Amino acid sequence: MLQPNPAALDFLLARRSRPAKTLQLPVPTAEQLAPILTAALRVPDHGKLEPWRLLVLTKPAMARLADMAEARARATGGDDQRIAKGRGQFDQGHLAVVVISSPKAQDKVPDIEQTLSAGAVCLGLVNAAEAAGWGACWLTGWVSHDRGFAEPAFDLAPQERVAGIVHIGTEGPTPPERPRPDVAALTRWLTA
Repeated sequence: MLQPNPAALDFLLARRSRPAKTLQLPVPTAEQLAPILTAALRVPDHGKLEPWRLLVLTKPAMARLADMAEARARATGGDDQRIAKGRGQFDQGHLAVVVISSPKAQDKVPDIEQTLSAGAVCLGLVNAAEAAGWGACWLTGWVSHDRGFAEPAFDLAPQERVAGIVHIGTEGPTPPERPRPDVAALTRWLTA
């Protein structure tokens, strides 16, 4: 028998990410973050592999990573925009959780399913943070994909990748609403 949860559906229909640069202090404490992380890890995980791991970045870690991002951008000939983009995510952030896709070598679950599970952790983290009353934003950017930065910054193993950097904090000003996808235009029903 169906047991609808209208409050949960209403939350999902109205939820929205906040731009990371608008998230302010205070940020969740370790105790406040624990149930958010617990909820985020309740994702599809075929084979119970847990093909992901989390790094919680506090402000001192963010300052170190901002300097590392600037150094990496300069070392690779990055322009001012690349430097600003790399630094900005860490300079402006107060707390973030890095979700690392860490696929396990085995024959049962394809790597793509393990990678998608890490993406589900990112979305679960955003939803759980917002359900707990915080603002959240899932970012990537070049700092997530540049191996020369990400490997030392996040201690990545060769098979690992950054799925997302989820910033969490107190919501600042409400940004204007943005256009939402046209469900009818993006959906096709196969009935036979």
